[in-house]
Amino acid sequence: MRYFPVFVDLEDIKIIVSGAGEMAVAKLRLLLKTSARITVFGANPASEIATWANEGRITLFRRSVAAGDTTGAVLLYAANNDAAEDARAAAIGRSAGALVNIVDNIDDSAFITPAIIDRDPVVVAIGTEGAAPVLGRRIKADVEQLLPGNIGTLARIGKRFRPTATKIAYGRARRAFWADYYEQVGPAALAEGGEAAVESALEDLLRSHLNEGEASAAKNGKVWIVGAGPGDPELLTLKARRVLHDADVIITDRLVSSDVLELARREATFIEVGKVPGGRSWAQDDINALMIEHALSGAQVVRLKSGDPAIYGRLDEEMDALDAAAIEFEIVPGITSALAAAARSKLSLTRRGRNSEFRFLTGQDIAGFAEHDWRALARSDAVAAIYMGVRAARFLQGRLLMHGADPDTPVSMIENISRSNEKIIATSIGDLEAALLANGINGPAVLLLGISPRREAARTTTAGHEVPGDHETLSTMGA
Repeated sequence: MRYFPVFVDLEDIKIIVSGAGEMAVAKLRLLLKTSARITVFGANPASEIATWANEGRITLFRRSVAAGDTTGAVLLYAANNDAAEDARAAAIGRSAGALVNIVDNIDDSAFITPAIIDRDPVVVAIGTEGAAPVLGRRIKADVEQLLPGNIGTLARIGKRFRPTATKIAYGRARRAFWADYYEQVGPAALAEGGEAAVESALEDLLRSHLNEGEASAAKNGKVWIVGAGPGDPELLTLKARRVLHDADVIITDRLVSSDVLELARREATFIEVGKVPGGRSWAQDDINALMIEHALSGAQVVRLKSGDPAIYGRLDEEMDALDAAAIEFEIVPGITSALAAAARSKLSLTRRGRNSEFRFLTGQDIAGFAEHDWRALARSDAVAAIYMGVRAARFLQGRLLMHGADPDTPVSMIENISRSNEKIIATSIGDLEAALLANGINGPAVLLLGISPRREAARTTTAGHEVPGDHETLSTMGA
């Protein structure tokens, strides 16, 4: 993010616009929505600008901006449609300490003006860092359709009521009050009786929530154990998105992607309890204690796990701890890595005539490398997903070959599934360890035993070459 979005208080603030033609008109239409003091400099003003000056909405000087004119100005727009004059005006503005925007010259501007949706006091700003104004306008049009026309009126009434609403405890209780107002009570009252009805409804709603707050003050919070999927936030369930947004405390695994965490409220408390293979890790008992501690304080807790909580997620231990502490909990499933890996590789995990079963396996368990029914896995029709198999690759390879597996049996390796740095590697049991080393696999990965990516997914034949598109597919078969 090069440009950080902020809302600047323009109450009685001086703004300079250098230029008085049609280019300046477009900016002034936005600026006139504010309470700033606007001064325009231009020898031949457009008719609209002259009209605004006659109405007293702006101050107009029919000349070019000069040194001294920008003293005390906070913002300066250079809108002369002349590069040399814009540069001169910008230099005058900078020398006076003003932030400068040169229209249609993003490289020399200190700030940019986004596309704006105005439902005063609700304002939505949409920026593309100057890369795609057309896209910004398209998004603006889409968002315009989502915002009710009365949202500004409701927000103005709500703003006046905010000091009174502080009677409700800060946090979830107050958020619930405002959610009820904006989503149900406010719109209904406004439609039935106008603004006066809304203010009366707010008073009734406040009393209701205060009474509910007293009744529920001694209640514990709740824990949601949520599957975050493989990394792509679009693969989250709708329920996972909702509880993540509503959470007071988020206890997250190390492997949960930053894109998924972006969906949570920034006011939430984030606690990372990562387990690093071969490195420093949180003890499971400490994670359990964290969930219980925050739930007993009344917080709504999300225990966020990569993939699905029920697949190698130590779910039983966490459920047992919550049961013992009499904490209510709910499980929200996620897309486990094996299923996402198959989808990204365009694979079917079962196929008539090939395999009548599919296994979920782990390469490591609490005792070290995990033992399995190797003879069954070495069969030509065996298909399995192997989690935590990268560090165990040599062990897995040896066990399978020892029990009669064909060295040419295909293996698909998918690293960083669904993320921007995803790799899909086609190899075989005989080349498994060498392929891992050759391709530098060190991120979270799943091995799919017995199947190869479809031809359109496996687009390269030389290990290490990047594949055009949104993921990298590497082939090391027979290397």
